[in-house]
Amino acid sequence: MPHTLQRIAISGASGLIGTALVGHLRSEGHTVQRLVRRKAAAPDEIQWDPASGSVDLDALAGVDAIIHLAGANVGDHRWTKKYRAEILNSRLLGTTAIAHAVTTVKPKIFISASAMGYYGETGNRAVTEVDRGGDDFLAAVCREWEAAADLASPTRTVKLRTGLVLEPTGGALGRMLPLFRFGLGGKLGSGKQWWSWITLHDLIRAICHILESDISGAVNLTSPNPVTNQEFTAALARAVHRPALFPVPGFALKLVLGGFSTEVLGSKKVLPQVLLDSGFIFDYPHVTSALEVLAQ
Repeated sequence: MPHTLQRIAISGASGLIGTALVGHLRSEGHTVQRLVRRKAAAPDEIQWDPASGSVDLDALAGVDAIIHLAGANVGDHRWTKKYRAEILNSRLLGTTAIAHAVTTVKPKIFISASAMGYYGETGNRAVTEVDRGGDDFLAAVCREWEAAADLASPTRTVKLRTGLVLEPTGGALGRMLPLFRFGLGGKLGSGKQWWSWITLHDLIRAICHILESDISGAVNLTSPNPVTNQEFTAALARAVHRPALFPVPGFALKLVLGGFSTEVLGSKKVLPQVLLDSGFIFDYPHVTSALEVLAQ
């Protein structure tokens, strides 16, 4: 990474992606400051409050990059009317607050989280960054989320439309691995739905690549080789040397997951065109080799 990018502030630094990103950037010699919602208690902390929109601008002054990853988790709760509002508001309020801070402290780059949910249901149709957004709940959330990030203009702004992040210690794979190791895994629903995925390893590399490049706008953080759910679950079963004999019917997922089941049963075939065009090379472009490593 260029020597000009030395001081980087990150919100959502304690999450799955944030923790890995902070560790990697520090290992590369960069100074990383974490945005925290309580009073700053360490030299590497900066206080902010997404609800009130306040950010400690003095502590943020002079940063080279701001990476905003914070937001309520979409898969951790049933999507009641109240939690849907929390999903939207946690993104809108937080991103608006950070974007306004960006216009004051003027870093070289502002990277803001979004999600491949932007595209809605794509069926068998492959989509890239130039395709229009969907019309379901998460697509509407992503549209407003990205519009809030655009308030940071004219700072170079990148919106990360992240796919299913594969990491054995958390996320979807972290939940699926124990079941598959016990031989209790199988396809979800019909298994024909497309899953667009990326290893946490490649995701962190992609963010660092973006910091080094002149990329701006939306970037799909997905592998160039999406797979159907049936292909994914078969590859995972092979990786743990167990059969995948226990398919989970769609109605059962709807019962257990509520609204979030649309994300598991829905089809999103998302391609990382911007990353590929910029010369980024994936270490794990294929799900079989990725899962063989991650399931060890």
